[in-house]
Amino acid sequence: MAAEPDTTEVRERHRFDQGALEEYLCRHLPGFPLQPPGALLVRQYSSGQSNPTFYLKKGLNTYVLRKKPHGPLLPQAHKIDREYRVQKALFAVGFPVPEPLLYCSDVSVIGTEFYVMQHVQGRIFRNVALPEVSPAERSALYIAAIQTLAQLHLFSTNSLGLQGYGRGPGYCKRQVSTWRKQYKAAAHTDIPAMNDLAEWLMNNVPAGDDEEHLIHGDFRIDNIVFHPTEARVLAVLDWELSTTGHPMADFAYFVVLYFWPNDLKHLNIKNFLNLGHIAGIPSLEEMISVYTRCRGTTPSLSNLNFFLALSIFKFASISQGIYARHLLGNSAAENSHEFGSLVKPLAERGLQLTTMTSFTTGFQSYTVGELFQQSQKGKEVLQKVKVFIEKYVFPAQKEMAEYYVRNKNSPDIWKKPALIAKLKEMAKAEGLWNLFLPAISGLGQLDYALIAEETGKCFFAPEVFNCHAPDTGNMEVLHLYGTEDQKKQWLEPLLEGEISSCFCMTEPDVASSDATNMECSIQRDGDRYIINGKKWWSSGAGNPNCKFAIVMARDKNTSASRYKQHSMIIVPMDTPGVKLIRPLSVFGYFDYFHGGHFEVHFENVQVPVSHLILGEGRGFEIAQGRLGPGRIHHCMRSIGAAEMALQILCERSAQRMTFGKKLYQHEVVAHWIAECRIAIEQARLLTLKAASLIDTMGNRAARKEVSMIKVAAPQAVLKVIDCAIQVCGGAGFSEDFPLAQMFAYIRTLRVADGPDEVHLSTIAKLELLDQAKWLTAHL
Repeated sequence: MAAEPDTTEVRERHRFDQGALEEYLCRHLPGFPLQPPGALLVRQYSSGQSNPTFYLKKGLNTYVLRKKPHGPLLPQAHKIDREYRVQKALFAVGFPVPEPLLYCSDVSVIGTEFYVMQHVQGRIFRNVALPEVSPAERSALYIAAIQTLAQLHLFSTNSLGLQGYGRGPGYCKRQVSTWRKQYKAAAHTDIPAMNDLAEWLMNNVPAGDDEEHLIHGDFRIDNIVFHPTEARVLAVLDWELSTTGHPMADFAYFVVLYFWPNDLKHLNIKNFLNLGHIAGIPSLEEMISVYTRCRGTTPSLSNLNFFLALSIFKFASISQGIYARHLLGNSAAENSHEFGSLVKPLAERGLQLTTMTSFTTGFQSYTVGELFQQSQKGKEVLQKVKVFIEKYVFPAQKEMAEYYVRNKNSPDIWKKPALIAKLKEMAKAEGLWNLFLPAISGLGQLDYALIAEETGKCFFAPEVFNCHAPDTGNMEVLHLYGTEDQKKQWLEPLLEGEISSCFCMTEPDVASSDATNMECSIQRDGDRYIINGKKWWSSGAGNPNCKFAIVMARDKNTSASRYKQHSMIIVPMDTPGVKLIRPLSVFGYFDYFHGGHFEVHFENVQVPVSHLILGEGRGFEIAQGRLGPGRIHHCMRSIGAAEMALQILCERSAQRMTFGKKLYQHEVVAHWIAECRIAIEQARLLTLKAASLIDTMGNRAARKEVSMIKVAAPQAVLKVIDCAIQVCGGAGFSEDFPLAQMFAYIRTLRVADGPDEVHLSTIAKLELLDQAKWLTAHL
């Protein structure tokens, strides 16, 4: 059995009577397993500089125990009863802390007071640089942490039932005095810089030192338990230093590492590093922006130098205390001997901060139009895509149009023109291939969103870069959820552009806006699955190169919940029983280039069990993972189409005259142009926000924004196209302009991947939940 991470056997100086503890917990802790006796596992956490912390396990139950250290202690330190009280209050209102279960003041049990809390399974990062995660996740984790801190500072002590928890006004002066005393009590040698820093702090306490918010007192990244896979805070730990006071003290303490001395790198203390130049770590300006926005205050750096200097002084005093416990022989930390060498350089850095008036970290502020910054690679790839489209794709439009006119009554109309294969080879040679898939391209959703906008300006451009639906969605599914065999057989040829695929979900005989209505069935029969049912609007099924479909079907015999009955499975198109019934037109357009939109029937179709994706009943889980990025791509491509429509509108309004003046000189047309620009910019910004959220927080955190763009972008784009058609008059409805075909395609987006009404309901539900959280927080 794997040991709890970051634990060791109980160190000799912290050992206690485990039998007595087990006996006490059996009598006093509800739910604690009584049998078998003597089976309590106790391990000590390697971290925990102040109060020794232990992992307890008996049977399937896991707990964490915090206790005072043995031996002589510094005055007013190690008040674990305060930890227990504040955690109990915060847990009751839903703030992320471990559930406190039991407090014991009887020192006869294990030699000191202690309390027990629920063990929270998750990730604790001991290195503030978070080297084990990607830059995007690193950013998301830090943002989640600062949002949680802001949430804490919204609570009033009265609403938490913590009246009298703090000591009233005068927090800043009291902090300087307290840490000065702690330092002097622990000092082993005289350090003039510490004395000078303490003196400056005492003489520069902010005016109006009367803030009384609940503050943590030791809010650091390694005092947070994050979700095992998501950038979400599950629990904030170590409340020993919590009190009431100025929230800026907590904030400065968290961000002071941006100003950490670089000359301390030689020390093996990984939770103290300068954060200024670590990829993915948000800038100080970003942290200020997020924190103040979440608190509902205006960004202000008032007295920040005081609070940063106080934080440095506090770190130095704590380091001196840890070293003092090392000298006394009762430190909980194995590397406590190293902390003595931190004190002097920290004090000197604190004195430097007292004279600073500017606190930028080298981060380049966003300019208008750059609210969501691309990576450098994203900028370079976008520029290459723009050049490629301008040089090769736009000039090919005439030849493409001629091909479809020439083959209008020929079966060859379903085939791709030879020109496409040539353009694809050119794009692949330039490295402009599979740009939508971050694991291959190295681009985030924000980077790719701007590329998708460019490809949306020409109907066949996405395929040139192997970034076209439905293959992109299917490739994402196989990349995220496919087995190695599935990836080798189906994903690799898709990534190479050798084959195509389709996706079969919507059905003709039920209201597919509620996907639980699905009637297409899947039943296991030995080593095979049997599929029966009808699908339609299966895009790409008419492509002669379409080699397989990903089919979503329902097991009607299962008793699982309605969202656990559906599965996704790979069905080769040449499997007996797969029948292409008919192509469906969209306002008269058959979309030949993309393989059309077909009705497909499955009659006793048998495929191997190995073709099932992820597992039985996992269909909705896969669908949600697939749809977030896909909706970003659709929306940004549609915005690219809107840009082309607006260009046509403006050109036409400058060419044609009515009633003695140019069309654009008529106020109504001028207003249309202005309103179209506004609509495009609004849709783009909202879509880029959703893409940025997916990059930093993951698909789930962006659910509301993704639903919002799914409603807003098609509506905005349709408005632009409609205005362009109106300005073009009769020509706008003809094949002479792409507007009619654009309108037909974009109009489908208000139904595809869920109709507007479903997304509006989702937005309302999530908004109400968010409002309820804020209301609870403010109360």
